[in-house]
Amino acid sequence: MKRRWSGLRPPPVPREVAAAIGAAPAESLLAWAVEAATGTTVVAGRHRLYAVRAAPEGAMLTLERPWHLVDSGTWSGEDALLTITWVDGEPDTRFALTQPGMLPETLRERVQASVVIAETIDLTGRGKAKVVVRTVLETRELVSQAVLGRGVRSTDPGVAEQVAAGLARVREQVGLD
Repeated sequence: MKRRWSGLRPPPVPREVAAAIGAAPAESLLAWAVEAATGTTVVAGRHRLYAVRAAPEGAMLTLERPWHLVDSGTWSGEDALLTITWVDGEPDTRFALTQPGMLPETLRERVQASVVIAETIDLTGRGKAKVVVRTVLETRELVSQAVLGRGVRSTDPGVAEQVAAGLARVREQVGLD
């Protein structure tokens, strides 16, 4: 007898999507949603964010990125759009999700789980930068990152020095230096 979803526990990730991800045993697949227009399933795992596209030849993994590389995720219920920005400067990734389920909340929780300490630096009339120490959730390794605000270039006068000083402060606070 097939059990119906009661609403208390989300349905499991579809088998073909889980198979395409091929997650290690320590990787739990926590939440998922389907982009109806493309058939892409977006999955929040314990350690990574995944996207799997449906294709005639079978499901194909198109995105696999660890949480410490996600700068932020923004959910617009009005537009049904999940926008993900990346620490490493990759272009934003967008998914149109008509039934997002718990994916936006899970994405937020996983990103926050990776942040150990963060500081925003005012770059004196040039904008802002963010310096962060994060945990690679799979290995528990600590990494430091600098994310420049829109329009800020590392070659602008004083930016590199201010960012380096900010990184040194946050690294010292967690015992990395």
